[in-house]
Amino acid sequence: VQLVESGGGLVQAGGSLRLSCAASGSTFSINHMGWYRQAPGKQRELVAAITSGGGMTSYAESAKGRFTISRDNAKNTMYLQMNSLKPEDTAVYYCKAHYSDPKIEIDYWGQGTQVTVSS
Repeated sequence: VQLVESGGGLVQAGGSLRLSCAASGSTFSINHMGWYRQAPGKQRELVAAITSGGGMTSYAESAKGRFTISRDNAKNTMYLQMNSLKPEDTAVYYCKAHYSDPKIEIDYWGQGTQVTVSS
């Protein structure tokens, strides 16, 4: 499985960005997926997660009410709509896919996309 994030950039506080995570390879065995972020000097943290069918989502407290995670399995793509962005949202954002088949379970990560929110 390969994951490629896109959509990051520089935005002013209060603005919006939409991140995308395109999956390729053995995507039929991808289960839940998530968005994580890592700011300089901080640990990587979960921002939002979504189940395989998209029926259930969960968010970090910092993301609730502002971010929306979704996925389009027909396009093998996951999204993160980020609204009302704050300077503290500045980080590298990574997508993660949990792969599971009868032989192995493994988490795949993308290379990350930079999000910078200016005040």
